[in-house]
Amino acid sequence: MKKKNVLAQPFLKWAGGKRFLVPEIKKRLPVKYNTYYEPFLGGGAVLFALQPKKAVVNDLNSEIINVYNVIKNDVDNLIEELKDHLNNPEYFYKLRCLDRDEKKFGKLSDVEKAARIIYLNKTCFNGLFRVNSQGQFNAPFGNYKNPNYINAEVLKAVSLLLNNNKIEICNGSYEKMLARIKKGDFVYIDPPYDPVSDTASFTGYNLDKFGREEQKKLKGFCDLLDKKGAYFLLSNSSTDFIKELYGKYRIEFVQVPRMINVDASKRGRVDEVLVKNYAA
Repeated sequence: MKKKNVLAQPFLKWAGGKRFLVPEIKKRLPVKYNTYYEPFLGGGAVLFALQPKKAVVNDLNSEIINVYNVIKNDVDNLIEELKDHLNNPEYFYKLRCLDRDEKKFGKLSDVEKAARIIYLNKTCFNGLFRVNSQGQFNAPFGNYKNPNYINAEVLKAVSLLLNNNKIEICNGSYEKMLARIKKGDFVYIDPPYDPVSDTASFTGYNLDKFGREEQKKLKGFCDLLDKKGAYFLLSNSSTDFIKELYGKYRIEFVQVPRMINVDASKRGRVDEVLVKNYAA
């Protein structure tokens, strides 16, 4: 068995990141599968934990996919670009505002855009990737003393992982992956979660809202995967809606810590479900 690269790990702080859920996911993997698919890549915690030899990963957020592609194709220049950034509020807000000016933002190279996202993520308040209704990054400055936005070892390890394995990086709707997925493939699905209350929904990741109708459409996607003979494992909130929606599949309950919340008193362990269409 190929030894895993322990330094290849999430390089962004991510709302809903799966770092704490990974041990539970590992316990529930299919015994054997072919290609690994991940339609909602986000921070990549599961990809880095599994480190499959052959994978197709995707995210609708073009900024995030650009970061992955730059790490894969130009990591050394990315690290050098990150070294030029400054940890102070004046610089932070100047860089944050670049996406308010389409002409200025359009002139940035892919490396500059990737470095900007990593820097903003590591220096903004609570480490959020959050945009407003115009798609502009809007999290405030975090005022951290020594934020680690030049994590060269991790970035180089991620680059090696992406280059030493057959990992294809896509940017689009999860639905476009369906035609490629075959019998015996494994799909890990981590959509925006069904909110546990009216105020619990985190909707700032991109402009496309993911409400109940989108959850139902995703369930239909899972049904099609099941008919194809592909394995799927889906994570979501342990709400009555989700439990009823996926009632015909195997539902297992887990508790995981949630560390990102403006109100510190609301951070702690929360109930989630793992839904799968296989027995392992």
